[in-house]
Amino acid sequence: MIPSPTEATVPRILLVDDDEGQRSLLQTFLVRSGFKPLMADSGPAALQILRSTPVSMMISDVRMPGMSGLEALRQARQSHPHLPVLLVTAYADIREAVGAMQDGALNYLAKPIDLDELLHTIRHATGQPETGTLIAEEPLPALPESVVAHSPLMRALLRDVALIARSESRVLITGESGVGKEVLADLMHAWSPRTNGPLVKVNCAAIPESLLESELFGHEKGAFTGAHQQRAGCFEQAHGGTIFLDEISEMTPQLQAKLLRVTQEGRFRRVGSTREQQTDARILAATNRNLEGLIKEGRFREDLFYRLAVVELNIPALRERREDIPALAAHFFALFGGDKARFTPTVTACLQRYAWPGNIREFRNAMERAALLSRGGVILPEHLPARVRGSEEPGPVLSHTELQRMEEIEREAILQTLRRLRFNRTETARTLGISRRALTYKLQRLRELGFPVDP
Repeated sequence: MIPSPTEATVPRILLVDDDEGQRSLLQTFLVRSGFKPLMADSGPAALQILRSTPVSMMISDVRMPGMSGLEALRQARQSHPHLPVLLVTAYADIREAVGAMQDGALNYLAKPIDLDELLHTIRHATGQPETGTLIAEEPLPALPESVVAHSPLMRALLRDVALIARSESRVLITGESGVGKEVLADLMHAWSPRTNGPLVKVNCAAIPESLLESELFGHEKGAFTGAHQQRAGCFEQAHGGTIFLDEISEMTPQLQAKLLRVTQEGRFRRVGSTREQQTDARILAATNRNLEGLIKEGRFREDLFYRLAVVELNIPALRERREDIPALAAHFFALFGGDKARFTPTVTACLQRYAWPGNIREFRNAMERAALLSRGGVILPEHLPARVRGSEEPGPVLSHTELQRMEEIEREAILQTLRRLRFNRTETARTLGISRRALTYKLQRLRELGFPVDP
């Protein structure tokens, strides 16, 4: 029997970040990956640990109050010239982070952190073997019957969710309209230590701008016309639990500033009050828009984005996870038709070929229509919406050699784009027109096959 590693042989990783949510996430991740994390909430605290405790690697945020991560790096280098240091940086800090590599930084990772990329970097720096990603090894908790995820892409995403749910980190859930962002928030809360606390949901796009502040933070009696009594807002109601802010991109700049304070300090004021309230609510946010693009346009605060997106989870579009379509069809048909799904081959082909721009929401509606029109019998093409039927003409059948050639073309496109963009995964995924999660999964497969996918 192979002995388990002793305390002395487990690499110690020093985490330096003033954001408790980020520290919580990385601590959970490192423990599950087989490392021993040491925590510091500032540069001086990190230097104190380095003076008293041997560590294998330091991971530091760049922006911190007081001593920055860059200054902490320079001072750490004086006493520990060979210590691997990884910087975690926001987009605006990347130029500084690249310059810091002249001061001895091993590398830098851009926020939101890609956990697979982080794990590979740590293993490489500490000399640990590449044994596959932690996320691929983690068993999934039991899924609710309403959640269908058979595709490798969705299974990998849900393993991310299971890991991140255990931490206190804030999470930004992204993806096209209809992919199931609220469902993912439900899972995140159910799998978290806060599962017995409240889950409060706010759709920021559905509430008028004039009322959203009161909805979030509450109001005092007489604060405005119609405020006949004091009312607790959603952040108060979510104390000890989770608050889910859907369509966060629709929030006004004024409210963004107030939300930033809640993410930093957990403090806010009811409308019409001078007294501060404290909340212990974990924040999950979601959007179907490109927040980085809105930041460049001056319509979303960059500091709020990086506070909300300690980690970003991108839900793939249905067209990226076609393996789930048969199981989804059977699930929805049973839900609406009450019987086992029976599809003709032509219908199955239509469902697989159609692009589903409305994603799961559109698919569910199509299955409800088919179940009603078929009256629980066999589903025929005429039971499908016309736009879906339009995809019923069969395409060319590809030979095994042609399929292999297509895989080679895709592989070369990924590798060339990755190298051209200096291994920036976010830009690579955007250039290739796929989700970051889909790219991560494809890179995992290429790494297993021996292709160079890391800098």
